[in-house]
Amino acid sequence: MDKTTLVLGASSKPERFSFDAIRSLQKNNIPVIAVGRREADLGDIRIMKGMPHDIGPVHTVTLYLSAINQKAFYSYILSLKPKRIIFNPGTTNPELAALAALKGITVVNECMLVMLNKGIF
Repeated sequence: MDKTTLVLGASSKPERFSFDAIRSLQKNNIPVIAVGRREADLGDIRIMKGMPHDIGPVHTVTLYLSAINQKAFYSYILSLKPKRIIFNPGTTNPELAALAALKGITVVNECMLVMLNKGIF
């Protein structure tokens, strides 16, 4: 199954968890779409700015933005109609989780990197 994953809050800085997330997804042969504050190239992955819509189907949105910074993206995230949203540590957001649940989107409060390492992604 195609689990194309949008990393929202992507960074080109190697010390950031979102950077590790992109690399781990690639290592696990999971297609990655990266959106962050600044455009950057990470080899074959391009970090895009804003809210790109011509990105194709998205299975999972994994968040690396604080709850307050997610607000501007609510409509965007929901418009992508993902199957699930992963709230990584520090990103938990009951408001967005409730909106997602109303749309039938699975909400996961877990570290995506741990999920990948355990084989439960």
